[in-house]
Amino acid sequence: MRVTASPWYRAYLTPDASAVRFALKTTLAMLLALYIALWLDLERPYWALISAAFLQIRPLSGMVLEKGLSQISGTLVGAAAGITLMALFAQAPIPALAGLTVWIMLCTYASALLRNNAAYGCIMGAVTAMLIVVIGAGAPERIFSIAVARISELALGATCATLVSALLWPSRVSDHLGRQADDVVNQAFLHAACRLRDSHDPARLEATLTGTLTPLTRLEGDSQTARYEGPEGPGRIRASHVLTRHTLRLMATLHALQQLLHTKSERNDDKRIKSDTRRLAQQLSDGFDRAARGSGTEPARQTLYALRRRALNTPETRLTPLEQRCLLGLREALGHALIMLDARDAIAHPSGKALRGAALAWHRDHWVAGVNAIRAGAIFATLAAFWLATGWTNGQVAMLLGTLFSAFFASRDNPVAACMAFAKGILAAVPSAFVFGHVLLAQASGFPMLAMIFLTPLFLGLLGAANPKLMGYCLAFTIGNILLTMPGNGMDFSFDAFVNRALAMLVGLGVVVVGFRLLPGPGATLKRKRLVWAIARDLRRLASAPVNARETQFIGRMADRLLQLSKHDDSLPDAQRHLFSLGLTGLDAGYACLRLRRLEDIGPAFHHARNAFIAALAEDYAASARGEAPLRIRKAGDALLDAARRETKPGAGPGLDARRQTLLAGLVERLALSLKRQARRAREVRAG
Repeated sequence: MRVTASPWYRAYLTPDASAVRFALKTTLAMLLALYIALWLDLERPYWALISAAFLQIRPLSGMVLEKGLSQISGTLVGAAAGITLMALFAQAPIPALAGLTVWIMLCTYASALLRNNAAYGCIMGAVTAMLIVVIGAGAPERIFSIAVARISELALGATCATLVSALLWPSRVSDHLGRQADDVVNQAFLHAACRLRDSHDPARLEATLTGTLTPLTRLEGDSQTARYEGPEGPGRIRASHVLTRHTLRLMATLHALQQLLHTKSERNDDKRIKSDTRRLAQQLSDGFDRAARGSGTEPARQTLYALRRRALNTPETRLTPLEQRCLLGLREALGHALIMLDARDAIAHPSGKALRGAALAWHRDHWVAGVNAIRAGAIFATLAAFWLATGWTNGQVAMLLGTLFSAFFASRDNPVAACMAFAKGILAAVPSAFVFGHVLLAQASGFPMLAMIFLTPLFLGLLGAANPKLMGYCLAFTIGNILLTMPGNGMDFSFDAFVNRALAMLVGLGVVVVGFRLLPGPGATLKRKRLVWAIARDLRRLASAPVNARETQFIGRMADRLLQLSKHDDSLPDAQRHLFSLGLTGLDAGYACLRLRRLEDIGPAFHHARNAFIAALAEDYAASARGEAPLRIRKAGDALLDAARRETKPGAGPGLDARRQTLLAGLVERLALSLKRQARRAREVRAG
């Protein structure tokens, strides 16, 4: 049973069809790139192979095209930077390397702030400039031809990967987005059923939360590549934005409803909400469960429509403000769920529905980006100083790996573990490259024999790289075989050259590991504090105009922050897990602020009271995260309610009718209770 469960067993003894297709496509892309590079007599054909391999990591047509454009753009910018540095310091290697270090730091800083393929383009800008400066240092008169050669090699690999991806077993982004959207909707509905149920399993609740957020953040990033798949691409992008926006709204609403309906920590909580409202919530829980487990969106839509009619027909008479707010929350949850189904249909068939959704912002931590940049600069400077001091020819390979992986692994949760996994793959590649790339390849003649011998270990490595659990090891094995063999028209099969390259790769990775250990970046505790501080900062900013732009920024950043808080929660004991709940409370508070912002300004007193309430809510949110009792929100809420009752429109009656005043009072009370519970939970965690 243990052998059967091993990912290595599944990857190599029982591979699925998608893994075999991935390995074949990537191997054929590298074969085509190698043949053309040898035919054109390019100086370093192996760069075309590495370029083709990296582009096929996610072999969807739109993603490969966008990644190829990002790679070529980054290469062009990096080439321009390298040429500029050599033009300024052609005869001064130390200033040239100092300027290159600054450029690598800038590229690493930018890659930490950007997402997906844009970050990859920044890394390629750093690597290309490094290659031009380091290779051109020995022949400054050839600097332009060196830059053209690097651009040609990388562009050739990108072109071959794009052609193979489009022509051989093409995988479309639209199908990928549809599967992700299904996961988001189904997991979100299961999460809704757990939240609204009288008794829920905390483990299942957390699993559905993570199961919703993980594909949701991927969907938001991956949807941008749909623009390269025909005129329906922009419609899929807008639908993905709508799905992200309303999924997060649903989760925030459900978090607030659960606290009102099912929290047992305060003795009077159960008396605040009547049994009729609780019964309606249980019916919604059963309906969400059926909608998640059903087949197709239409049955789910009919189920939710029936529940929405039932919720809308529920009378509001003799309900307290808090009960009215709870009933409104149930109606809003159903509304968000129905829009999510519309967005899911629009992702599959954009021409059938016209949805509007602005692109969402991302959470950016400039301090973490700065630490990544300093680390990358220190790693490169160390390797460059060693290269200058020793004159080691293969020091270029060490600097290449140091530049590439100091930026590439910085975004990983555990970069040291990622480096060690990559190092194991490189070590496995040493005997493989020696046997296939030197002993056997030295006896071969002609391109067919070269391809059969050299591409065999690459295919095996790519077959394992199709499994996400093995990608770090197997991709390193593939790249290691390429760099240790360095195929070309004038190959060097000497043993000392092979050993030198192997040592250079290990030295480069070793310095990267040391760099991550000496400059690990902010710890988990500090990261959590910065996330909470960022949420409180964004809550304060919600008081400023324009509201639509603020909403777009807030929602997109919160998706990232919630996923990060969820990961931090996973590292804590069960009794201390409260960070994700803290993030949901912040998301709920943000939506409350946006709801207040959309209320009509009925006068200057109401306007100032509303802004003061938003500021007090942000301050009390930060205080509740520290375990301090929220002391400002009640006073600011009373002032807001008083302004809503007293303020009148010029030439008209009261600005807010009685129902909206009641709902506003219920909102203030609900937020105060939520922050009070959050503060108590934070104190319990600290005491425990």
